[in-house]
Amino acid sequence: MNNSKPTLSFLVLLFCFAMLVAQEPKSIPQVEELLQKMTLDEKIGQLNLLTPGGGIATGSVVSKNVEAKIKVGQVGGLFGISGPEKMRKAQDLAIQNTRLKIPLLFGSDVIHGYKTTFPIPLGLSCSWNMELIENSARIAATEATADGINWNFSPMVDIARDPRWGRIAEGAGEDPYLGSAIARAIVKGYQGNDLADPKTMLACVKHLALYGASEAGRDYNSVDMSKIKMFNQYLPPYHAAVDAGVTSAMTSFNDIDGIPASGNQWLITDLLRKRWGFEGFVVSDYTSVNEMIAHGLGDLQAVSALALKAGLDMDMVGEGFLTTLKRSVQEGKVSEAEITQACRRILEAKYKLGLFDDPYRYIDPKRPATDILNATHRKTAREAAAQSFVLLKNHNDVLPIQKNAKIALIGPLANNKNNMLGTWAPTGNPQLSFPVLEGFKNAAPNATITYAKGTNISNNPELAKKVNVFGPRIEIDERTPEILLEEALKLAQKSDVVVAVVGEATEMSGEAASRTDLSIPDSQKKLIRALVDIGKPLVLVLMSGRPLTIPEELALPISILQVWHPGVEAGNAIADVVFGDYNPSGKLTATWPRNVGQIPIYHSMKHTGRPAESTEFQKFKSNYLDVPNSPLLPFGYGLSYTAFEYSDLKIDKKEIGLEESVNISVTLKNTGDFDGEEVVQLYLRDVVRSITPPQKTLKGFRKVFLKRGETKTVRLTLNPDDLKFYNSQLEFVSETGEFEVFVGTNSVETQKVSFILN
Repeated sequence: MNNSKPTLSFLVLLFCFAMLVAQEPKSIPQVEELLQKMTLDEKIGQLNLLTPGGGIATGSVVSKNVEAKIKVGQVGGLFGISGPEKMRKAQDLAIQNTRLKIPLLFGSDVIHGYKTTFPIPLGLSCSWNMELIENSARIAATEATADGINWNFSPMVDIARDPRWGRIAEGAGEDPYLGSAIARAIVKGYQGNDLADPKTMLACVKHLALYGASEAGRDYNSVDMSKIKMFNQYLPPYHAAVDAGVTSAMTSFNDIDGIPASGNQWLITDLLRKRWGFEGFVVSDYTSVNEMIAHGLGDLQAVSALALKAGLDMDMVGEGFLTTLKRSVQEGKVSEAEITQACRRILEAKYKLGLFDDPYRYIDPKRPATDILNATHRKTAREAAAQSFVLLKNHNDVLPIQKNAKIALIGPLANNKNNMLGTWAPTGNPQLSFPVLEGFKNAAPNATITYAKGTNISNNPELAKKVNVFGPRIEIDERTPEILLEEALKLAQKSDVVVAVVGEATEMSGEAASRTDLSIPDSQKKLIRALVDIGKPLVLVLMSGRPLTIPEELALPISILQVWHPGVEAGNAIADVVFGDYNPSGKLTATWPRNVGQIPIYHSMKHTGRPAESTEFQKFKSNYLDVPNSPLLPFGYGLSYTAFEYSDLKIDKKEIGLEESVNISVTLKNTGDFDGEEVVQLYLRDVVRSITPPQKTLKGFRKVFLKRGETKTVRLTLNPDDLKFYNSQLEFVSETGEFEVFVGTNSVETQKVSFILN
């Protein structure tokens, strides 16, 4: 008998095996039993996502013979349809005709609300209100599921620092810390605590990865960056969504290290699954598998095999998986085990939704009447819009306007329902929105309000043709520009105050809407200058899906309220702020450049070895000949009708250990004449470290309400992870030394304290 004790190496091996088993995702018995019954063709069918067309706002390909394919088990999910009646018919095709009766997933792009459309995501991020953002996602889930949708292609969490890129409108701006907080809030809002609840839905984080860094700000373009920049600046919001339990992910159109995202094994398998522990399924973006052919990676069979082996589970619209994977198995280019794994992940998602217990769980004809666009949802959308507005300038305290004033409401966006919802609102109905004119009349029945268009959004018919693909966003009036302008000026001369609603049409930003000129269109600039010359107090209500270059307008003696595209309650929310029923509290989440030559410009840029130490030009320093380095408007900027005073910045420890937290407090006083909210922002600088540090990075914030004259002590905490970064070996570490803490009203106007990490 051998009585020897287990060797150390054996114990180590046993421990490693136990850890490996513990880390393996738990299998779902019902799914495993179903997989045993499935043929190879049936498994491949589950990997196929189709759209029958109608209202899809991306791509030119529409799936053919969809009903026939569902009947023979060649479809795992559909998107682009909605409504209980349509959903039931589609689900019936799968349940009543296929051998194994596997239910379909129903997806949709519910980007900023369903029928109750909220402000565009960039605008909503300017609220800095995580509870509000989570609630907006919860309302979107409630409405979408009432129409049978159980899978949402959102949140879009791409960091964007180039406003030329139109899809900056769909995300949270330039900062990874804020973007991560918003990603977590949205995932929680969509998915709730139980995916089997018919008012929750699968979230899908997108676009994995780095899509917001497209070269030249041109959509679908290449991306090239170091791993250090990826991990420290661009990847955190995706990682945050995974940590929040997001159940699906969508790949991006761009390449990463020379390999398109949909076929990038390092991205999908090594990073997303192995490093981050993601257990959900991965879907391609619209035909992005097929588009790898144009990238230069092979024919359809080759790129489909590449995508599957990289870890992609579902092919959106392109049907490369459906038409080539079986042949690739026969030729030994992919294995059936790889197809089975992809199928398993999709079936697991359907199981978590409760679709195997009840394929019609999300199809209830009674719900749309009560759960969609109801008064409570509209009220929340109105509050969200008001909180998203950013007061850029209040010349002579013209705002708020008295409700008995004589107001000339001017501009091409002042009475224009087609441009209230914003880009990527395919499920919304613009005709159910409140334009500004209607909102003003609702809010101020005793005011004298006159309206004139004044000019077209643009007088360029070629631009109008490109923008109007999904509706009449730019309508060119048959009257001459001179007649339109004269009408507006006559009304302005008779008014106490002029409110001009100007800016971008909705589809001048968004997907496939990149711009090299970010100024207000010339037709509207001419109107603004003419209104200034009248000499009456002038308020610009500025709509856009991105930061604009407005140095000329900012220098004029006018007030400017940035309202983005506010959603279905646009006019009412704008009236709430303009007339003072709500004091604006929004803060910019993307830096506004002086001109496009400064792009990219963002608050966490690094010092160079030759930093410009003055606003004055210095030869042989890192600066421009024609403009200062500083932005027109910094990250975190936003005014209020009241004033806030910061004082008595304190830190509770001057030295801390590696695993200790540090607490910061500041006294905030409302010194103005209105109650209001202030977003207190905390930034951090690691003074010396092994890789070059940013000038400062956002590491905390708190939105605080103070009554007129009230004082509060605001407390913020820096935790050990807040001091960490990814080093040259991509290890998440903190390094000892001095840290500077900045607290203030935006990224520039701050007070400073410091501490030592030992």
